[in-house]
Amino acid sequence: QVQLVESGGGLVQAGGSLRLSCIASGPISTITSMGWYRQAPGKQRELVATIASGGSAVYADSMKGRFTISTDNAKNTVYLQMNSLKPEDTAVYYCNAEIGPILSIRRYHYWGQGTQVTVSS
Repeated sequence: QVQLVESGGGLVQAGGSLRLSCIASGPISTITSMGWYRQAPGKQRELVATIASGGSAVYADSMKGRFTISTDNAKNTVYLQMNSLKPEDTAVYYCNAEIGPILSIRRYHYWGQGTQVTVSS
């Protein structure tokens, strides 16, 4: 089955940096897009950034200039480089991908299990 596995979360001081990774594995035919969402305690899950297979990226306004999304298509991996982190960036970060599995004509959205990012002041 298709799986997304995130890594790279942790505890960092304000102003610091972290790099998240997410690897998609399993019977994958195509990946249309990959992205990152986050959910802070008591808040709804929100978009961080997405990137299409062609390379075009979309960022939430509050992340522009601080976060960079990129992919390694050969490795089915998406990265999120987070710089100038703020305490309000503290959340569980989830990887998301729109994937067409092998032997399926449809595409589905898959989610990772999430990785905790904590930014201390």
